Amino acid sequence: MTTASRLGSPATKPAAKTAAIERKTDDERRHENSVGWGMLLPACLLLLLFIGIPVLIAFGLAFTNARTISPNPTRLIGFSNFTRLFSDPTFWFALRNVAVFALVVVPVQAGLGLFLAVLINKQVRSSVFFRTIYFLPVITSMVVVSLLWMFIYQNDGMLNQVLGKITFGHWQAVDWLNNPRTAMAAIIVMSIWQAVGQHMLIWLSGLQTIPGELYEAAELDGCSTWQQFKNVTWPCLRSTRNMILITITIAALSLFTQINVMTQGGPRDTTTTVVFEAVRSGFQQQEMGYASAITLVFFLIIMLITGIQRRLIRDR
Repeated sequence: MTTASRLGSPATKPAAKTAAIERKTDDERRHENSVGWGMLLPACLLLLLFIGIPVLIAFGLAFTNARTISPNPTRLIGFSNFTRLFSDPTFWFALRNVAVFALVVVPVQAGLGLFLAVLINKQVRSSVFFRTIYFLPVITSMVVVSLLWMFIYQNDGMLNQVLGKITFGHWQAVDWLNNPRTAMAAIIVMSIWQAVGQHMLIWLSGLQTIPGELYEAAELDGCSTWQQFKNVTWPCLRSTRNMILITITIAALSLFTQINVMTQGGPRDTTTTVVFEAVRSGFQQQEMGYASAITLVFFLIIMLITGIQRRLIRDR
């Protein structure tokens, strides 16, 4: 046996080494995949338990006469709940109120959040202080915020007192939440104040990812502050802008807590929303089948609006 045959061919050694590396790489990849799925499994189980299964149950109940407490057995009634729903004026009032709320809140909240983010994006000493102040309403419970603003909106509340001081006593006190003309506007103002800090931080995170070299180049080209925002800042915030618009839209369409705490849908259904109507039908009136029909229809409406919105703001 020659020395070369004992040591092995020079060509076989690299091939064997490469095969060992590939086997090791495959083993590591399988191990990483198994670890990843293991970490993902609890979240998937929770989503299935608290979202997937309730959605399927609601879909099934929408075609029945199910009630929360009833001696009569549940039976299929076909599309009777949907026929009743589309002929119910309260549902159309609720849908109109939600549409008005979303049309006002989405642009105002997004625009105000961007304005605040641009203001505090400057590296100044007080920027951390203002970020904290603007974000405090977000981490406060919506129930607490709603109760606080209920006191502000009362006849003898702070808002009427301030307006009375400004007008030297000529202001006539308004019961903002019990007036059909002002109730929804009061809810809109409070909702924008409460959530604008959250979207300000999202805008701020997007602003801080923009390379400073782009602004330096714009300054060298003689661009004004508005031109820098128009040609540098706004295009670079495309992905952030898309996410914010979709999240604000979904949150606005799902308006519930403020209505449940502050107005209970009144006065005269001027602040009733679709989610509130579904909860009221299901738990107060105990008509779970009808409430499920409301949620199913509203789910399809949200999916349609979100799909249209994604198509309009998609990358071109």
